[in-house]
Amino acid sequence: MTTSRGDFIHKMGTGLASSKISDSTLADAPHGDGPESLTSGNSERLLHQDPDHVEPAPIGYDRLPLEWHQMRTRTLKKRLTDYGAEAILLNTDQNIVYFTGCFRGSGERPTWSLLPTQEEDTVYWYSPGIDRDLIESWWCTENEYYFGYPHAEGGFPNRGQVVQGPTVDLFEWMLQGVRSRGLGGGTIAVDWTLSESQIASVSKVIPGTRFVNIQADCLSMQQIKTSEELKLSQRAYRYFDRIHAFARDYILERGTDLTDFELGQALQAFGIELLMNDVVADGQPHSAVGIEVTSNYVRAGIASAYPHPNQFFYQKLERGQTMYVNCDIKLGGMGGECYRNYVIGPWTTEQERMWEVVAETIQIQEEESKTGAVCSDIAAKIHQHQVDAGMAEYIYHRPAHGQGQFFSGHQPPFIALGDYSLLEENMTFSMEPGLYDAARGIGINPSDNLRVTANRGVRFSSVPFSKEWSFLEL
Repeated sequence: MTTSRGDFIHKMGTGLASSKISDSTLADAPHGDGPESLTSGNSERLLHQDPDHVEPAPIGYDRLPLEWHQMRTRTLKKRLTDYGAEAILLNTDQNIVYFTGCFRGSGERPTWSLLPTQEEDTVYWYSPGIDRDLIESWWCTENEYYFGYPHAEGGFPNRGQVVQGPTVDLFEWMLQGVRSRGLGGGTIAVDWTLSESQIASVSKVIPGTRFVNIQADCLSMQQIKTSEELKLSQRAYRYFDRIHAFARDYILERGTDLTDFELGQALQAFGIELLMNDVVADGQPHSAVGIEVTSNYVRAGIASAYPHPNQFFYQKLERGQTMYVNCDIKLGGMGGECYRNYVIGPWTTEQERMWEVVAETIQIQEEESKTGAVCSDIAAKIHQHQVDAGMAEYIYHRPAHGQGQFFSGHQPPFIALGDYSLLEENMTFSMEPGLYDAARGIGINPSDNLRVTANRGVRFSSVPFSKEWSFLEL
């Protein structure tokens, strides 16, 4: 399917004209070359792919396959050999989706996935009935479910049993299920620290069982991205490149008739259409999962001068302002951030200098993000450069956070003065050495997704950090 930007914007009721994009080849398409840069419709010509980008996942590879999740589960079991654990019991949504691949959130309804270490590729679920079809149609050896939360004993209206029984202690109910599988009395690895009441329940239901917290092992596996994760992220960023080119063209075309809200809605709709034209989406569960193009933090003017603003964004773009195109993208749960700031002419020397300092610190992070570097050292170099440039009062936060997958946005380690972790190859980080001057209404905080390599950090996006891209005359 081919989508014309002009046709798309016409459907949005705005009339922006631009070149055609073949969505069926979008993820693998090379970026164009040409002299035009400041006319609407030509922003894609400024995109520049890093030769060290990983090869993006092909069209049709829209999520990590079940085999990948099972492989990661087997790896976790091997890591835990020294614990002598008879089973792994997962409770956090992030770990459950990482190791089982079943995309769903628990909310107030607790869910547990039981992975016996002596059984290969089996998973036993203890879950809410609301998700029984999702779970049982995925990787599921057996699923025991309770009807609702709070759950009444014997109450299963879906089975014709409308019973107002006593409220069930769901943790004890799950422990009884573990016991029924012949487990207990040994060691069980879990991804949380048991509360005092849970410890009492263990003594009651499966006495003598030792629970060990292996969350650190789960996290360390997620911090080092596999080749499959990196390829899927790279494909997501190929779409992101064109979403940002679209946003830049939109600003140039619409000018001061544009609100930040309209821009956010347009780029989100455009981005979703790009993704969904390539994604296999038959309406069935487990396809088209982990899809996200956010736009709720796109903002113009003084709102860009606050790191975490609390006002609703509905401002007309004005000359002399900054426009903050702040959005995230995920494909199959893989991706991250890509923000860019636009300075609308006529700009001040203060705006220009702040932008320059941020661009310089972006370069520092790229150069310093190599295997073996210390997070705190990178943060110190960035902050020192900001201070030396006279920007101390405009610093509000650390330069970066680790970029997670699935339900994890911010993930340790952090590029922060207090984090002394060592960078490892294929860790991924945001890039946010932002500066904010609320008095002048200036905020500059671009971001990207940076992959750690042996020699430097490699950005996933092809969107420039350049004045040619960011300084616009309307």
